[in-house]
Amino acid sequence: MNVLAVGDVCTQSGIDILRDKLHGIKKYYDVSFTVANGENAAGLGITKIQAQELFGAGADVITLGNHTWGKREIAEYLDDSLHILRPANFAPQVPGRGQGVYETQYGDVCVINLIGRARMENECESPFFEVDRILQKNSAKIILVDFHAELTSEKLAMAYYLDGRVSAAWGTHTHVQTSDCRVFPGGMGFVTDVGMTGPIESVIGIKPEQSISRFLGNPPTRYEPAIGGAKIEGAVFEIDADTGKCNSVEAIRVM
Repeated sequence: MNVLAVGDVCTQSGIDILRDKLHGIKKYYDVSFTVANGENAAGLGITKIQAQELFGAGADVITLGNHTWGKREIAEYLDDSLHILRPANFAPQVPGRGQGVYETQYGDVCVINLIGRARMENECESPFFEVDRILQKNSAKIILVDFHAELTSEKLAMAYYLDGRVSAAWGTHTHVQTSDCRVFPGGMGFVTDVGMTGPIESVIGIKPEQSISRFLGNPPTRYEPAIGGAKIEGAVFEIDADTGKCNSVEAIRVM
């Protein structure tokens, strides 16, 4: 089966281009299951309406990250919907869930959402220990992991930790697509970061002049989403449904 991981959906332009082009991408790559990181759909956070727009565009599961609570009204929806996940290593008392198992024509697919701890300014449990706890109870053959983390070193460490135990893992959060798609020796597909879905002429989604102003040391202002054309970035993982191992990984970019 082919699995599509969509890079961080950033602002309404990211949602709009997915609405326009995701179904065509899925048909072209013969995609059976799509996971989209939606934590920046509202700039910071995601609303229920935006989540429903992403599902309507063709996402099967939405994952989140450090901006999960950017729109606090999403909390109730996290409890109500099984198809939107927040990081599993958040504190256990917060709303929602960090993993789910979904029926497909190829059998059950388990999706796990994790968040890193290095330079993320989040109070959370170790993602390494948390994924161990989840995998000990998991019976699905096809397992997918979205690791929302800042450091490439933490993402790569997680990749080596998971190799041979999951089908595919990918990084999100930095909004910059990396060129290291590969299949690890144990049969796990991996890419350090799948990139960003949103405005092309931007600094990771925001107006370039605002980012420049920040780095010049000017007083901070509320970030505004960049305007103009958008892109879709992500990766397609070809997974053997019988073994749960990945055969190939291909990064994609559509404008």
